[in-house]
Amino acid sequence: MTGTSNKSKRNLIILMVVLFGFILLLIVRVGWISIVRGSDYSEMALQQQVRDNAIEAKRGIVYDTNGNELAVSVTCYTIWLRPADAKTGEKKKDIEENLDNIRTVFGKQLKLDEETVNGYLNKKQNLIKIKKGVDKETADNIRDAKLKGVEIVEDTKRSYPLGSFASHVLGSVSSDNRGLSGLELQYNSYLSGIAGREVKYTDKNGSSLSYGDSEYYAAEDGYNLVTTLDSVIQNYTESAISWVAKKTSADRVMAIVMDPETGDILGMAQTPDFNLNNPQEPSSKVNKAKFNKLSSSEKKKYIQKMWRNALICDTYEPGSTFKLITTAIALEENAATLKSTYYDTGAINVAGTTIHCWRKGNPHGHETLAEAVSNSCNPVFVKLANKVGIEKFYGHLDTFGITGTTGIDFPGEASAILQSKDTAGPVGLGTIGFGQGIAVTPIQLITAVSSLGNDGKMMKPRLVKEITDEKGKTVKSFDTEVVRQTVSEETADEMCKIMQFVVDNGGAGTVKIDGHKVGAKTGTANKVKNGKYIDQTYSSCIAMAPMDDPQVAILLIVDNPKGVHYGGVVAGPGTKKLLKNVLDYMNISPERNIKEAKTASIKVPDLKGKSASESIELLASCGLKYDYNKKTAEKSDFTVTRQYPKAGTNVKKGTKVYLYN
Repeated sequence: MTGTSNKSKRNLIILMVVLFGFILLLIVRVGWISIVRGSDYSEMALQQQVRDNAIEAKRGIVYDTNGNELAVSVTCYTIWLRPADAKTGEKKKDIEENLDNIRTVFGKQLKLDEETVNGYLNKKQNLIKIKKGVDKETADNIRDAKLKGVEIVEDTKRSYPLGSFASHVLGSVSSDNRGLSGLELQYNSYLSGIAGREVKYTDKNGSSLSYGDSEYYAAEDGYNLVTTLDSVIQNYTESAISWVAKKTSADRVMAIVMDPETGDILGMAQTPDFNLNNPQEPSSKVNKAKFNKLSSSEKKKYIQKMWRNALICDTYEPGSTFKLITTAIALEENAATLKSTYYDTGAINVAGTTIHCWRKGNPHGHETLAEAVSNSCNPVFVKLANKVGIEKFYGHLDTFGITGTTGIDFPGEASAILQSKDTAGPVGLGTIGFGQGIAVTPIQLITAVSSLGNDGKMMKPRLVKEITDEKGKTVKSFDTEVVRQTVSEETADEMCKIMQFVVDNGGAGTVKIDGHKVGAKTGTANKVKNGKYIDQTYSSCIAMAPMDDPQVAILLIVDNPKGVHYGGVVAGPGTKKLLKNVLDYMNISPERNIKEAKTASIKVPDLKGKSASESIELLASCGLKYDYNKKTAEKSDFTVTRQYPKAGTNVKKGTKVYLYN
């Protein structure tokens, strides 16, 4: 009995020791958690209770010069997922039901497959962005499903009401509304604003807790841009280049419309454009099919090229349009006057090198300076450039802004490609004189030539004239800026007369508009590939009007037209179409009765012995149409041997004259 009692006592003592030891371990563990790790666990609990949501600022609006909206920010919603919260619940059945509902709702409303949703649910992240830019209806449908672990936050996204309108000027933004290209990138710091925050304390179901103060920091919306673009003129520009692209099957057509007196860009566009609301892929079905077959790196390069504004960021050989600059330099340096005369033999020898005129075997003979410009006679411009001399000529190129950049408010402006003075020599200088061996940006050329229509004052081109706040108050303005005087007023006036002569007398006859004083110069330059000239061309036209006080300047460039490639034929009609629309829109009235001009009889000019391109320009200046063997014209600029109706015949305006080689 005593033995049994002692054994019981011993067991009881052992049990008490074990129990005491267990209690001691619990005390130590509680002490460790509450004292040693207390702050850590408190912070973890706080993190689970705190919902810190960013409130995105509204990106500023982009307006045209008349207050029309080109880019806006619209309310949208972002769907977030907290995987850990999605897997919480009192019963396993409830958890599985919630996860199934998430898969179903995300699949139906967000078009996400089950594998993708499971990937999100299995991530170890605390918070995952599922989709941004969701519309209100979709967000409401997801909200009504009452999914545990799913949060919906009001957000903003960039929207372009007119789709692809002015796409290469406005540029694009990333999914988080950060500027990626164009004005969106250039003025990103002004447009983006400052994001706000909302901090609140919630339970595991997202309901607010009674303790803990909520904090709300309102977002500061971005400022607005007021551009110099005129939506009407921009529309005319895009319509004109699309028309030219369709007629010529060119790889690309681009155009700038500028106000010579201010440097304001009124219109700027190129083909093909892209949809600003979906800038990550081409707009056309054909290009989209090609795009989808590319690798990731190839797609990236394709997109960058698609977004690139070639009018500012790329160079090209200007060809004969550059002869306007050479002529202005020669007049300014007294190397020529309006009374100067020349005799073209079809070629010129410079430092032992023979440079031919573009019209081989059919020299221009006697011609004045204005006629040389109209005829695009290469030997004359070789003479003029070398008469001025390389030091002075390059000095004037610097004055015209050719050796630098224009400073336009746009990212990635390129610089001209120009031979060094040390290596150019008489031959290099001569070729530059007629627009070969030099590559400029389109914005450089139109800015330089526009100075001739502004009494010699070259303006700094601009795309944005002011920045405003949400109330329309001006925060910052960008005034017009005179860069420098390129030539004297006298020289500028003489150049305006020459440019008008070129249109009136056939050199750029396809740009002639009844009742308006139009000045222009066309050009055709072979493209360079791997250091060699190829058959592809840049066919272009630069024009201004009205020439007694130019209000608008236009540069239109056709990249690799198929078939006929003469600048006057390819770029001239599009330039005329655009210029006429702009003049009508600006209420610049014709100076004579157009109706009478249309009904007046016209004497058919003598075209025998002239090149096809010259004949076309001359007929256009007379208001006559033309026709010829297209296959022959595509191969070479043939010489006209016969014509119908014959020279001297009185015909009505619009009569077609047939040219034969």
